[in-house]
This record gives sequence, C-alpha cells and structure tokens, in this order.
Amino acid sequence: MRMSRLVGRQIKEAPKDAQTASHIFMIRGGFVRPVSAGIYTLLPLGKRVTTKIEAIIRDEMNRIEGQELMMPVVLPRELWEETGRYDSVGSELLRVKDRNDKDMLLAMTHEEGVCHIARTEISSYKQLPAMLYQIQTKYRDEARPRAGLIRVREFTMKDGYSFHVDQECLEAYYERAHEAYVRIFKRIGMPSVVSIESDTGMMGGSIAHEFMALADCGGDTLFLSPDGTSYKANREVARTALTFEGGEPMALEKVHTPGQKSIEDVTNFVKLPTTRAGKAVFYRDSDGKLVFAVIRGDLDVNEGKLRKVVGSALELAYDAEIEAVGCVPGYASPLGVDPTKCRIVFDPSAVESANLVVGANETDYHLLNFNFARDMASVADQVIISDIATARAGDPCPVTGEPLVEQRGIEVGNIFQLGTKYSAAMGCNFLNQQGKSLPLIMGCYGIGVGRAAAAVIEQCHDDRGPIWPISVAPYEVHIVGLNHNKEVVSDVCGEIYADLLAAGIEVLYDDRNKRGGFAFADAELIGCPFRITVAPRGLKEDLVEMKTRDGSVDIKVNVTDIAADVIKRVLEARADAIL
Repeated sequence: MRMSRLVGRQIKEAPKDAQTASHIFMIRGGFVRPVSAGIYTLLPLGKRVTTKIEAIIRDEMNRIEGQELMMPVVLPRELWEETGRYDSVGSELLRVKDRNDKDMLLAMTHEEGVCHIARTEISSYKQLPAMLYQIQTKYRDEARPRAGLIRVREFTMKDGYSFHVDQECLEAYYERAHEAYVRIFKRIGMPSVVSIESDTGMMGGSIAHEFMALADCGGDTLFLSPDGTSYKANREVARTALTFEGGEPMALEKVHTPGQKSIEDVTNFVKLPTTRAGKAVFYRDSDGKLVFAVIRGDLDVNEGKLRKVVGSALELAYDAEIEAVGCVPGYASPLGVDPTKCRIVFDPSAVESANLVVGANETDYHLLNFNFARDMASVADQVIISDIATARAGDPCPVTGEPLVEQRGIEVGNIFQLGTKYSAAMGCNFLNQQGKSLPLIMGCYGIGVGRAAAAVIEQCHDDRGPIWPISVAPYEVHIVGLNHNKEVVSDVCGEIYADLLAAGIEVLYDDRNKRGGFAFADAELIGCPFRITVAPRGLKEDLVEMKTRDGSVDIKVNVTDIAADVIKRVLEARADAIL
C-alpha cells in the first residue's frame, strides 16, 4: 500500500478527551475515528489489525473443534423473556421496536440466541461435546464509555458456547478452552496477560475466569501473590488470609456518642481502633427485601461477594427501609433485629473479633463489647456467615501468606461454566444414553477484538506511538523514501517494494515525498515492526537503513541485499509468533 493513497491520516496532536495510550495513538495513528460516544469507525489500518486478531482467534477456536456460525444482532424479545433477562438486565440492553411494533433488542451477548439454535440442531449425546462460536458485532448501551476501544458501546466480539452431557465433560473442555485462550493472547503479542478467578456476574454459572492484560489504565483491580502465579483473583472474588483478634467477652455497655455516626468518628470518640468496630451496611435486593451486612470497621463490603451470597442484584437501601426493621441509620446494630424482616449477613471478621463497638439502634448511642457468639446466639442459625470483605494490597495471600500485590488490568477475555442456567430455561435438551431428556450443560467463552487491539498498545508502546507485534501489525514493513525528487530514490524504493510484495511481505510504502522528521513521526505512529529508509546520502555508498520499531536493530544494509535481509527477518518473526 502506498501512503499517498492510504485512507486515514496521522495527527500531530493528541485528542483532548484521550487519556490512555491506546486511545491517543489509535486516533493519532489513523486507526480509528469516533462517530459518537463509545462508537468508532475502524479505518483501514485499524481494520487490518483487528482482522489479524480475528484470524488468530479463529485458528485457536478451530483447533479445539469450534464451529463458526453467525447469529443475528437483532433478536426478538421473546427469546430473552424465556431466560428472564429481558426484564432483569438494565438499560445497558438496548430495546427497540420494529415497524410492526414488535419488541426487539440489540444483542450484547448470545446465550439465548445460541440455545435457540442448539435446541433445534442438537438432540443426542452422540453429538456432544459441541462448540459453536461467532465473531460478530455486539451492542451494549454503556453509561460511561471511555478510553477509546477499551470501553465502548458497539464492539466486535468472539463469543463461543459449548454444550456437554455432564459437568465432567464441561470441565474437561473448559480446560482446553483455557489453554486456547492462553495461546491466543500470546500469539496476539501481549507480554503480560494473567488468568484470574472472577465473579460470574450477569452471566451466571458456577466458575469463571477472566484474562487480564496488565496495564495502569485498566478498569479492573486485581490481587496477586508476590510471585504472580500462586494466587490471582479479581477484586470481586479475591480472598485473604486475615486473622481476627478474639478474646474473653466483656459485658455490653451502652455509651452516649452524640453526633458520632461514621466508624472513624465513633472509634475516635471511644478511643478504640477501627479494627474494634462493627460496621453496618444496608442494601435492598431485587425483591425489595433489606439486606443487613455486618463487617469489621476497617474493612469494606465487597458487593460482588455479597450479591453472590444473597443471589440477587443489590442497591443501597434508603433510611426509611432501614428504620422499617427497627434500625436507626448511623447507629444501627444487629442486636434485636428480627431476621425474618431482613437478611442478615456477617463477615467472619465481625464474627471472630471480640468486643466490638456497634450501634445501639438508638440515636446518639452505641454499644461496647459486642460478641457474635454470645449476643447473636438466639438467631445465629438464621444469620448468614460468609466472606464479604474486599481484599486490600498488603493483606496476607490465602495461598502463600505473603502480602497481596494490587494491580490494574484490562479484561480482554472471559470464560464461564454456565451449567444449565440458560438451557433449562429454554428447553434446550438432549437425550442421554438411557434415552432420558436432560438440559444441555453449557460453557461460554468471550474475547473483545477491539479491546484486545487497544490492550496490545497499552502494553507495547513508547512515547512516539505503538510498537506492534508482527502477528497483528497493520503492515510488517514500512518503506520511507526521502527526497523522491531524486529519481534514484524512487527507483530503489520501487524495486524494494516490488521484491517484498513478490515474497508475500506486507508493505506500507511512504511515497509522499515528505521531510524526514515528518515521515519518521508518521512511521512511529503507525508502528510497523520493520522500517527501511532510502535516502540520497546513503545511496551514494549503496546503503539503506533498516531498523526495528522496538529499537533492537538499527543497521546499514547494501541496497542489493536489503530485500533478502528483511524477508528473512520477517519470516523468522512470523515463525516466532506462532506457538
């Protein structure tokens, strides 16, 4: 491709709304252009990158016997009503009406769509396991799109769905899919991707893993053991090995604490550390019932964990709802609360710690020396005890005992063991060996294509632009000719260009006759792995410059040898990129 004809210009200044490296360089390099908030056009350079990512994904999905299909973006309301998600999913699901006033939706994921196909096409255990996948447009009406392609509303996604006769079959295939994902991200060229335990969230199911590209701009918080391998988990599910201070229970004592509502205010007032307080946090579940969470004062409730414990979406409760169960906002206590009127959940930190200060359910009063075993004995069997604490950097790792390390990550892929959540709801059944009809056991596997491209830049860039791995680079070689007014420059560039194309090398040729600084700046913004510079001064000695974008090679090569030299280097780099 000659740059004089390339659609997508390079831009000198960073866009004002861009904060991350990938957002800045995708705009400046001519890879994408914004159309609306969270909606982008992929320009030719960007499309070449994502096409290569898709090819790697296809190769690895086919390698684990995936079968590609294409499902509609627009689905009827009825399919999502079968699983209950039409009403349970919020405004991020874009609901529309067609010309016949029929309710439709733009799919953000395709569990319902694939079950609709599977229940007509899969009927016997003899067809299992089976895996169907697609690479297709999705739409999620994201409230706060940000960071270019990292968080968007319209996106291209690979979503795959596997079907199995039993849990054992699913687990075996899940492991194969996990290995395929590891290969995909290595082949794409991300140097730092970790697979972590994650919350199943809206998707449901029992087990899930997220693949996180480590990056400071990442929207997810991860906790890792110091060695980076023994323990890895998303903030929503991360555990710790914290221990809690017990002791001989002391007598309950009511104390006057005028105007002291926060944990810090109360503990300062009674001269105790926050580790000696019990924190009360109130939520409302999807059925409107109050959820009363109690945790040690220095810790925070992890809403992801709490959602899983109560099996419901959660919203913070209003004061009137708190008062309706006999509690006083700011001075709330679990003592005397009827567990039939709300769901009481205790974190082990508040169960195992002795002599805590808690509210007295009376304005301006607290209780000293609360002890769960003694003071909740009459209702202990109606209280849920579960880990609902948010992990913190420095907390002891649950595997090694060493201080946990906190990092940021971009979720570039996820896999779920869905079980029968969708198949049972939609009557997606098969006949087993005994002729019994059973719901198919399902797995789900997703990768965001555009987000993966952005994550590569976040991990592979300098202050001048992206440093693309050869496996996904828009072009493998960038030829820059300086002073095209000199016929010899144009002739040599043309010969090298023709030789590389004939050898099957992907070449971008800057034939625009721009000054060196301008041309080199554009080349760095595009980020091709190899650059050949042809200039009159070098040609006086029959030499051209060849350098790599990462700076590892910068040499002079005889003009008669340059094509063969670069072809050899490109072929070696390609081979290294294939596992």
